[in-house]
Amino acid sequence: MSTTTSFLAAYDAVLTAKWPAGTHSSRLPTSYGITHVNSCGPEDAPPLVLLAGGGSTSTVWYAQAAHLGRTHRVHAVDLIGDPGRSVAGERPIRTVEDLTAWLDAVLDGLGAGRSALCGHSYGAWIALHYALHAPPHRVRKLILLDPTQCFAGFRPGYLLHALPMLLRPGAKRTRTFLEWETGRAALDRTWLRLRCAAADFPSVRPVTGPRPEPEALGALDVPTLILLAEHSRAHDPARVAAAAARLLPHARTATIPGATHHTLPLHEPTAGELNRRIEDFLMTR
Repeated sequence: MSTTTSFLAAYDAVLTAKWPAGTHSSRLPTSYGITHVNSCGPEDAPPLVLLAGGGSTSTVWYAQAAHLGRTHRVHAVDLIGDPGRSVAGERPIRTVEDLTAWLDAVLDGLGAGRSALCGHSYGAWIALHYALHAPPHRVRKLILLDPTQCFAGFRPGYLLHALPMLLRPGAKRTRTFLEWETGRAALDRTWLRLRCAAADFPSVRPVTGPRPEPEALGALDVPTLILLAEHSRAHDPARVAAAAARLLPHARTATIPGATHHTLPLHEPTAGELNRRIEDFLMTR
């Protein structure tokens, strides 16, 4: 069985085993390629768009899909260029402007209108940049889960541990890194099989860049919730919280007890608290 075939089989296994019945998959054409989206929840409910961290695929949101799908139409997106079922086109995504244009096209394709936007890790970085660039009518609420490179930098130790996996991707190195960051938390085996298979899946270098300018953050007029992992090894949660409070004075910030950067958003012991806080924020006017 080829690497791609094994990966796609693992991807479908997570959808079948973990996502709610009635989950619908769609392929949306954009000028950057075909974007794959997994959706669930009432079709006439307010849209909630989910952006995963790098390498995780849209399936990582399975612990949120059924819960948040009670009140929202949940759309989980496979990032173009990242492991998943999206297919990159001839026009590459190279800049933040490309990323925001791509996400704009995805929202148009979904007919999502004014949406709540939630991202984890690198997905939070994309969500924040999109909210800063999007027209005021586009983003109703913004949720950032342990956001990286938004308000503070990475811990050097995190980058050092990630380096072997980044230089020579592979299932064993991915599993070793996740065991270190999560403190050997018991991650779902079906999803972990997919996450390790993603290490061998063809992908492109993600768009990265500096943290958003303080002036731009200060002008952001979108209700924002920032949820941090208590034991995140990606960065110092207290430092992120302090910077966010300084730069986004109207944002809410809270900590998910017991969570690490990579146990979010799927780990069962912390998913309930995460879901509750997201739901309360989305339902508050």
